Amino acid sequence: MQYGDYVGNVVRLAVELANTGTLDQHGELAATFFAEHEVAPPPDGDYGELPDLVRSALAQAVDGDAPEAVHRLLRDYPPEMHLSDHDGLGGWHIHFSRNGTPAERWAGQLIAAQLALVAAGDPTVTLGRCAAAGCGNYFVDQSRNRTRRFCSNACASRTTVAAYRARAAKDS
Repeated sequence: MQYGDYVGNVVRLAVELANTGTLDQHGELAATFFAEHEVAPPPDGDYGELPDLVRSALAQAVDGDAPEAVHRLLRDYPPEMHLSDHDGLGGWHIHFSRNGTPAERWAGQLIAAQLALVAAGDPTVTLGRCAAAGCGNYFVDQSRNRTRRFCSNACASRTTVAAYRARAAKDS
């Protein structure tokens, strides 16, 4: 896995945590991360205050505000930077939390480090907030031209249909 993909995948975890309040332990991305890093997800899916803090950090990043929430993440969940070659591909990569760490702390450390990289201008990840009326979910835009506007096809379709109906009503 390319390092940029790793950063993007961790930011996707941050987006999932912010949008839903938990990490889907049965979802492919979270399940893979938990298994590879020997992390047991909380049985009740409760990540404490972390989802709210991550949501604030994403809002500040998308809005171009000072990254105060990222500073708090780094303070409350200080990363434990070390090198790992756990994937058996013969290459070392940076980890920000120790394998087997309790889930909330592990996610907090990992997300704090990656959102700090995003706040510092990592060019591999662009964050966005859904443009669909009433949605407000966050997303990671790694499209070629970084012009994604919606968190999902459902939001894009709903917006397109609403615009069509508004035009049709105006024309009649």
